[in-house]
Amino acid sequence: MTAEQDMVAEQDAALAAGAHIPTLVDPSGAAASDGPADTAGQDRAAGADADELDDRESFALFEGDTGRLDGAQRRALLALLKHRYVSPALHPTEWRTILDAEDLLRSRLNDLFLELAVDRTAEVAFKRQASSESGRRPFPTLLHDTAYTREETILLVYLRTRLRTEQANGARAAIVEHDELLGFVASFRPEHATDRARDDGRVERAIEKLLTARVLLRTKDQRRHRIASVVETLLPLERLQELLEWLETQTAVEPATDALPPELLDDDSDEVATAEPTPSTPAAEDER
Repeated sequence: MTAEQDMVAEQDAALAAGAHIPTLVDPSGAAASDGPADTAGQDRAAGADADELDDRESFALFEGDTGRLDGAQRRALLALLKHRYVSPALHPTEWRTILDAEDLLRSRLNDLFLELAVDRTAEVAFKRQASSESGRRPFPTLLHDTAYTREETILLVYLRTRLRTEQANGARAAIVEHDELLGFVASFRPEHATDRARDDGRVERAIEKLLTARVLLRTKDQRRHRIASVVETLLPLERLQELLEWLETQTAVEPATDALPPELLDDDSDEVATAEPTPSTPAAEDER
């Protein structure tokens, strides 16, 4: 009888006597078995890895894309960066996406030292530069502040007041006549200002800039404009009163100037700074 046959005979005898046979263990720590291996845990781990890979690939829009936003969210983020504001009237799809993914888009803007502001009452969303809590070391800036001219500010004062009146009367839209705007600015013209052609030209340019910035919205009639709700955000009521008092004082005692004091006129809705020179006016952001 061979040694192997002796070992088998001894194990058979031990089993007959009820003895326990130790299980052989391989060097990797897994129990050796002649039966089928239990692969359920391995299958689950492999499935989780595959799901994670599928999730990453589901966001990819081009080769090498590692972005974590889907196509609609990226378009909404781009609209926030590109335009002065996003609204359901001008960007209905992007507006809905912003409401659905507000926290996610805010996080992406925060990565650029920007904040996301969403005013559901006025139905506008816009970005603004984040400020350091300490104030000693400001963050790098992607945006730059602009100041409205005197004529632009007078127009904003009128548009804000007119919009408030129309809303109180239950109107669905506030429409202003072009000549109405010219006349209101002219009422703040000092008596000694006699060059009406030059002054009217300034007002025309101011109206055009507000149209380009989408503070005023064009209608089918070129001489009639609709007031955008974003004017409420640009000019809160407390600042409106300050500007009215300042304008009345300046009109009585001083000649017209090109711009109002920056402490009253800071434009809080910033523009994206680019490598190319851009005008420091609301017209710097074009709608494409």
